[in-house]
Amino acid sequence: MKNSLIKSIHERIQRKIRSWTCNFIVFLKWVCISLVVGVVIGGFSILFGKSMDYVTDFRQDNIFIIYFLPLAGILIVAMHRLCHYEENKGTNTIISNLHAKDDIPMKTVPLIFISTVATHLFGGSAGRESAALQLGGSLGNGIGKLIRLDENDRRVTVMCGMSAAFAALFGTPMAAAIFSIEVGSIGIMYFAALVPCVFSAIIASRFALNMGIHPEKFQVTGIPAINIENTAKIVFMCVICAVVSCIFCIVLHRMAIIMRVYIKNSYVRIVAASAVIILSTKLMGSTDYLGAGIDVIERAIGGEAVPYAFIVKMFLTAITLGAGFKGGEIVPSFFVGATLGCLLGNIFGVSPSFCAALGMTAIFCGVTNCPITSMLISFELFGYKGAVFFMMASAISYMLSGYYSLYNEQRIMYSKTRTQFVNEKAK
Repeated sequence: MKNSLIKSIHERIQRKIRSWTCNFIVFLKWVCISLVVGVVIGGFSILFGKSMDYVTDFRQDNIFIIYFLPLAGILIVAMHRLCHYEENKGTNTIISNLHAKDDIPMKTVPLIFISTVATHLFGGSAGRESAALQLGGSLGNGIGKLIRLDENDRRVTVMCGMSAAFAALFGTPMAAAIFSIEVGSIGIMYFAALVPCVFSAIIASRFALNMGIHPEKFQVTGIPAINIENTAKIVFMCVICAVVSCIFCIVLHRMAIIMRVYIKNSYVRIVAASAVIILSTKLMGSTDYLGAGIDVIERAIGGEAVPYAFIVKMFLTAITLGAGFKGGEIVPSFFVGATLGCLLGNIFGVSPSFCAALGMTAIFCGVTNCPITSMLISFELFGYKGAVFFMMASAISYMLSGYYSLYNEQRIMYSKTRTQFVNEKAK
């Protein structure tokens, strides 16, 4: 009896040791892969980031170049036709791959790189982080194929690539690591990818920092005290931001549909959109809405914003991307949130600087359905002094933004208001 008990204990210990050893081997495997992904995609993202900075500076110094936007649009359409990739769904392609639906062709890498740089050079109203996610996801998938990983592990390298590109370009490794495992299926997080995504994001962000890509940091002033009056005002502002995030998603998706229905020829469509962007720029006498608009975001955090800026940015971004230009929606969502928040702060008598940061957090959460990422990115961009209110903004916007999203391929796995499995596609 005693020998049998000792033997049983010995076998259990052996099983635990074997299990721990297997887990440690998997850990080492993903640390090595993350190192490769972080360096390769970090390096590629550095090249992309520096290219974007260069063309943005060039456009601002030579504003006449926006008159060549129609020509850039024609070339972008021609490139996609030549590569037989006219139906490029952008970041949706990457999210679809996470659901084991679509493969990611490597030809997307040069197409997205060149198209996004051209869009920004000639004045298209778009961001760049979503383009980086596409580049990172495509390269991550390519690395997974190169080292002959199976389909499940390749999906992890896609997430690693997304995290690495986001972290390198925006300098927020905490948010970048979580975003890629949170964005695919809302209500379910791919924790099996946590270690590789964390290591990829940290390696890529440090690599980018050492190569001169400095992370975005904003100095927020006037953080209000936590009391009933301030909390009530901020809750109301977050509700407004949640509604605007839904409107932003609707405008982006419907504009693309409307343009394709009424202007069927892709060349004519992109030239018409170029004409609208150029004409709007001349009529308003401002270049604030061209490109990503980081300078406008910085002014809003400083407490200064044009009251209607968020509306103009929503429509010009929708026209730019709906017509076929390439870029991202994330920084435009920051633009919309910062300028809207600054406006609401002035209206409600709360620090416009703080409300701009609050608006950025709430709108980003509403359009991506990623509350944990939203909290982390607010901490990394604005610091921890207003952490309670940033958490509140993320929670409220997540619940009230419904099933709307920038990404139609997102799956809402669990209800936002009940502990109920729904498995619905985002709107």
